[in-house]
Amino acid sequence: MHPPPARPLGAGAGAGAGAEAVVRAGAPASTPRPGPAGTGARPRLLVLRALGLGDLLAGVPALRALRRAYPEHEIVLAAPAGLAPLAAATGAVDRVLPAAEPGRAVPRALDWAGPPPDLAVDLHGSGPASLRPLTALRPGRVLAFAAPDGPPWYAEEHERDRWCRLLTAYGIPADPDDLLLPRPPVPSPAPGAVVLHPGAGAPSRRWPVERYAAVAEALRARGLRVVVTGGADEGDLVARLAKDAHLPDTDVFGGGLPYDRLSALVAGARAVLSGDTGVAHLAVAHAAPSVTLFGPVPPSRWGPPPHPRHRVLYHPGPGGDPHGDTPDPALLRITADDVLDAVDALSEAP
Repeated sequence: MHPPPARPLGAGAGAGAGAEAVVRAGAPASTPRPGPAGTGARPRLLVLRALGLGDLLAGVPALRALRRAYPEHEIVLAAPAGLAPLAAATGAVDRVLPAAEPGRAVPRALDWAGPPPDLAVDLHGSGPASLRPLTALRPGRVLAFAAPDGPPWYAEEHERDRWCRLLTAYGIPADPDDLLLPRPPVPSPAPGAVVLHPGAGAPSRRWPVERYAAVAEALRARGLRVVVTGGADEGDLVARLAKDAHLPDTDVFGGGLPYDRLSALVAGARAVLSGDTGVAHLAVAHAAPSVTLFGPVPPSRWGPPPHPRHRVLYHPGPGGDPHGDTPDPALLRITADDVLDAVDALSEAP
């Protein structure tokens, strides 16, 4: 969630910027549709947010504001192809234009075909790097922090507020709280379970596995079902947690669940416990009770909106590196008892 952010759904970042495809937002990401980024007479609006799962979820309020402001436009989202199902679920995106770079860098170019977009919106970054691939398409107009008429950028601003403020500065009303997703169309593979997601985009944001295991064992001793999830590249992490917590194979969901199953699992969870990563945002989007462990980045920048069903744990300290190679000291100050107390508080919430 912090550029370069965690990979969406634990899978690869998606097709590169040179992929000659546009993915229908309502279709599986594995079925690209060749051809231009739109055909028909509708005016086209291109949005750049070529980041990860949590980043896209944080941008949902801004995307919906654009949908309301431009109902006649075809809205094309430049993002990793694997996020097409989520883009469809927002109700704000018509198509996904596959866009990603190794290491989650800003796309150097966008594989746009046909006439220039009527409007381009930079929901990706603050400077010329993210503005450049949009202006290269010669859109009719650009909305961006880095544009000559763009508003100032505030580094410490909450991510949802930031992009809504950008649009508001251009006269487009946007509500940072407009972030809930509809109920998933498929059933949960583990309804009522406590979901533990130990992974994150960098080791600095990964709470130690042995502490997750201690929490899992304590919750199972209370008679609760505990399941663990992980991305396609987090198999060792998931396996270690499952082994240490003595979880049966039926409660291990590694390998990067497809979006529909992950979404259903989170939506139907008794609680979701994770670090500062995309699954935490998915819990918020589905109004699922959650406990999110923060460090080094504070919840004031990426945390859930204030609500009794969402608990954040954070012990402030000197600023750390969100892309560091070892768990951040602020994260390590969180104990297993802290997490269990937060779960108890969720149970007592109205």
